[in-house]
Amino acid sequence: MTSRATATSVAAGVGSPSVRLTAAVIIPALNEEAVIGDLVAEVRAVGELADLPVAIAAVYVVDNGSTDATGARAAAAGATVVPEPRRGYGRACLSGALASGDVDLLVFMDGDRSDLPADLPLLLAPLLSGEADLVVGSRTMGRAEPGSLTPQQRVGNWVAARLLRLLYGVHLSDIPSFRVIRRRDLLALGMSEMTYGWPVEMIARAAQHGLRVREVSVTYRKRAGGVSKVSGNLRASIRAGTRIMGTIVRCRCTRPLHPHR
Repeated sequence: MTSRATATSVAAGVGSPSVRLTAAVIIPALNEEAVIGDLVAEVRAVGELADLPVAIAAVYVVDNGSTDATGARAAAAGATVVPEPRRGYGRACLSGALASGDVDLLVFMDGDRSDLPADLPLLLAPLLSGEADLVVGSRTMGRAEPGSLTPQQRVGNWVAARLLRLLYGVHLSDIPSFRVIRRRDLLALGMSEMTYGWPVEMIARAAQHGLRVREVSVTYRKRAGGVSKVSGNLRASIRAGTRIMGTIVRCRCTRPLHPHR
């Protein structure tokens, strides 16, 4: 079944009162004890909304080798904690996807509480209506709180978005962490980038597979605690930026891995 046919059938299913898609929320986290409990509570509150068009089956916090109480506080807030001691943002995302079991959709968001779970219906809408296969939440199109995006983040995202447009024909304004995709579609992409290039690899591989990528405006909050692993200092920003740009180019020149199971 093609992606467009799949989207049409899913949209038709959503219109049926007997069918409600399930979703797993995946939150990679490294030393986020100050905020992870509140974030999980926010996600669970959104999942309890009567008019949410999907059922949140579980919230998975992937503890990516934290040396603080991230895992314990996530569990206390009601999340399922997935230990992934091998460092790497992409590795944590993939571990969460594989642990999510038999759900229809995967929702990804960062563990620093910058993403706003209340915006989830905005991301779900294009996918559930059959207009998109991968939906990302644009912070630059929406409302970013003062200080939430550093100048190096803005510049890096702008360059990455332009490179994705040039090489893959994907028109985006931002490369955010907050996104929604069907689980089977993600696992079919053959993702291989295990560090900070994961978000751009997902977009590039999706385009290569003929999936429709869309963005919606979202609210982005200033980090509530802890230190950013990407933009916390100039060296980290340069390292992450180099990996992200390299991933975009590499995807153009290499085949994806075999689909994950």
